[in-house]
Amino acid sequence: MKPLVTPEVSASAQTDGLKRDLGLADCALLVIGSVIGSGIFLTPGNIARTVQSVESVFLVWVAGGLLSFFGALAYAELGAMFPRAGGIYVFLREAYGPLTAFLYGWCTFFVMQSGSVAALAAGFAIYLGYLSVSPVAAKIASIGVIGFLTAMNCLGVRSGARVQNLLTVIKMGSLVGISVVLFTASGGSFAHYSYVLPTSAAFSWSAFGIAMIAVLWAYEGWHVLTYNAGEVRNPRRNLTGGLLLGTLAIVVLYLTVNLAYLYALPFERISGSRRLASDAMELALGPVGGTLIAIAILISISGAINSNTMGGPRVYFAMARENLFFRPFAYVQPRYVVPTLSIVLQGVWASLLTLVGSFDRLFSYVIFVCWIFYGLGGLAVLVLRHTRPELDRPYKTWGYPFVPLLFALMAFLIVGNTMVNDFKNSFWGLLVVFTGLPAYWYWSRKREAA
Repeated sequence: MKPLVTPEVSASAQTDGLKRDLGLADCALLVIGSVIGSGIFLTPGNIARTVQSVESVFLVWVAGGLLSFFGALAYAELGAMFPRAGGIYVFLREAYGPLTAFLYGWCTFFVMQSGSVAALAAGFAIYLGYLSVSPVAAKIASIGVIGFLTAMNCLGVRSGARVQNLLTVIKMGSLVGISVVLFTASGGSFAHYSYVLPTSAAFSWSAFGIAMIAVLWAYEGWHVLTYNAGEVRNPRRNLTGGLLLGTLAIVVLYLTVNLAYLYALPFERISGSRRLASDAMELALGPVGGTLIAIAILISISGAINSNTMGGPRVYFAMARENLFFRPFAYVQPRYVVPTLSIVLQGVWASLLTLVGSFDRLFSYVIFVCWIFYGLGGLAVLVLRHTRPELDRPYKTWGYPFVPLLFALMAFLIVGNTMVNDFKNSFWGLLVVFTGLPAYWYWSRKREAA
């Protein structure tokens, strides 16, 4: 069988029939926009309830940020080596073979990427409820957002990037604005940082691990840029730079906003809130503040949905190009040079998931399955250093081998902790992985016969 990647062809020259139209600013904003969605606004209260101390809240946010940055360092090396459509799918295929890569792509379509879009849409509906929109109308509107952004991305990668850049700038401005307002107008107190529980509670690694699931949902998406690697100009510079700059910016923004939340509200209020950003802004500016931040959050979630709409379909496109998925997913619209059917079909499936899933259930489901493959992706750096030492590595992971090893270890610890403490969601996530086995058998046999 013909090799999937031939050494004679420069990786940077392989475009898979797509147009390289994304620069460094596009890449960094795509990373930021992929990550900042609903998590930073919806999960801090849940995290506070779980870990029950100020120190543990910040420890879990710092740990999640470091883990994401270590992952970005590792994936920057892989992305510079294989700047092709599909990202992690390509990395796993090169390191472990087509079966592992296929299972990742299978789960990406049915659970991870489509599930991320659906979870974001569920968060969108929650914040529409803050604006007194009925639950039914809110769900219909959230599906409408998926449809609109799907259509925009069918008009070309440049069209999707323009939408992404605009929404990302707005959402970054929103987070900065929240922090400034809460520190200057909320009447808060630095004494909130020294809060101690009325009854002593020992630190629990199990609770810390559960809280990490929520934090990693807030950090979820930093890898999405790798899916679009086949559309990045000068990927050696722009892909790696976008991953690292974007991830660092997110960590700084998240820690700043959490400091602002805790300055404005006492720990008990934070742990009891499901819409923390709106509650805090309402305290500072009254009902108008709550309404304004709800609108800003809706825009932020829309940006995260758009980035996932830009990225995920490139995975299914790459699979279909190798005859390991439904053939229509490989179609490239000749005028706009994007995988149109792949984009549309993800939008349809994500809309169906939005109709049947709740926010909490969806993000637990998505994060568990994601981190199985993220850990394997981190280990791929070590595997490929050993098995493919001749490959050109324009960027080498800082802190090798400790950074990718630590990233992979933490990923697998998160997976194990989730299986122990949330077996139901873990079971359904693993079931989706195993359903990919007969599907792989079918497509691989079909490809061999061809």
